[in-house]
Amino acid sequence: MESSIITELFLPLALAIIMFGMGLSLTVDDFKRILIYPKAAALGLINQIILLPLVAFGLIHVFDLQPELAVGLMILAACPGGATSNLITHLAKGDAALSITLTAFSSFITVFTIPFLVNFSIAYFIPDGEEQQLNIMGTVISVLVITIIPVILGMLVSKKWTVLALKWEPLFRKMSAVFFVLILIAAILKEKDNLLGFFEEAGPVALTLNIATLAIGYFSGIIFGLGKKQSTTIAIEAGIQNGTLGITIAATLIVNSVMTIPSAIYSLIMFVTASAMILWGNRNNGD
Repeated sequence: MESSIITELFLPLALAIIMFGMGLSLTVDDFKRILIYPKAAALGLINQIILLPLVAFGLIHVFDLQPELAVGLMILAACPGGATSNLITHLAKGDAALSITLTAFSSFITVFTIPFLVNFSIAYFIPDGEEQQLNIMGTVISVLVITIIPVILGMLVSKKWTVLALKWEPLFRKMSAVFFVLILIAAILKEKDNLLGFFEEAGPVALTLNIATLAIGYFSGIIFGLGKKQSTTIAIEAGIQNGTLGITIAATLIVNSVMTIPSAIYSLIMFVTASAMILWGNRNNGD
């Protein structure tokens, strides 16, 4: 996949705008909240940062994915929860405050875990793919610039100009949705000639990964004594991934369009299962 204005400029800029919009809805209290319910927060982060990549790694072997798609799925699994997880949690009558906290923390932590997990995946699945491996420090800086710095800027705007932030947030939410759709379309069109074959190969494993992480997230919460609302939140945080970041890493940093496909397919699937979670949550989580 050759570099282009889409991968070099549009993808990073679009992701930065999405993350800025997320920052508008965050406050410092969202980070302090981890002290209020440490067990739920810790369990959510374990599901997101440890169990999700492990499940993805196992499913890759079960489904025998081709190497580039395997790396693409691991890139997705390395990413933090998606910004839309907060809205989905709210609609599913989960714990919205916990959702925001988990999204915030996973976004910061994965800045440092992504390059190591992605490089491990490339080395494991593509032994002769050294030239595709990420520069650790360069990747950390790149992910910081397109994710964390926009989030911090959004938080600063929200704190200093609260009224303005309240006006901007709905606009940025709509812009985020538009950019998300455009990024998906761009990723799909880039591999349109091979799309059916890729979907047949990566679709089942992406669906299985999504359902598995939702189930593991929910039942791990129940097993460890959390209520239905917090368990639902952990499930959604584990199952709703930042597919936009996954596509950006594959297309912009690794420059491999095939590796974008799992993130694109997963992003389509997760909103179908998210709808099911919303219906289920409304039936089971009460008011």
